[in-house]
This record gives sequence, C-alpha cells and structure tokens, in this order.
Amino acid sequence: MEFAEHIKTANVENVVLTQQLEASLKGTLCVTGHHLLLFGRDGDSTAQLLLLLRNIDAVEKRAIESSGTITVKCKDLRILQLDIPGMEECLNVASSIEVCPPA
Repeated sequence: MEFAEHIKTANVENVVLTQQLEASLKGTLCVTGHHLLLFGRDGDSTAQLLLLLRNIDAVEKRAIESSGTITVKCKDLRILQLDIPGMEECLNVASSIEVCPPA
C-alpha cells in the first residue's frame, strides 16, 4: 500500500510556518507521498519549505479554538511549527504525517 493513499488532506491554504532563527512564512501546505511542502509569497521573493517525510522524528498536535498547531521535530534537530486554520484540516494533516513509515 502506498503512503499517498493515506493522505486525507493534500493541500491547505493560509498555513503559517514558524521555525528557529527564521521569519514566519505564510502559504500553501502540500502533503505528498514523500514530502511536506510549503510554498509562500513574501513580498517579491518566493520562500518555500521542502521536508522529506522520512526526516520527521515526532509530530505533536494541539487544538487552539477553531484551528490547530502541528509541531514537527526533525531528525536533523529542526523544530517546525505549522499553524493550520481549520481543526479538521489540522487533524488530517497530522494523521497523514504520522502514517509515514520510519526510515
């Protein structure tokens, strides 16, 4: 069975990415069979995040009113926080990431 078959929500708009020593990035989050992608527009430059799912060590999710936050801890010691509007989308993205087979 392919991992892509477990993806409940593939795209989410208006996701805010916060990571250490970086400016926040707002954009579209895409979950694929191998990667977690975030494409955003910040002024004139295009910023992005490309994270291989096998690089994820742990996923934590938190409910905040009608939205949610996913904290992704990576094997390379990065910690990423994704603020996702919509509780259902947040839970779907978190469960899709958690299904990823460990490397």
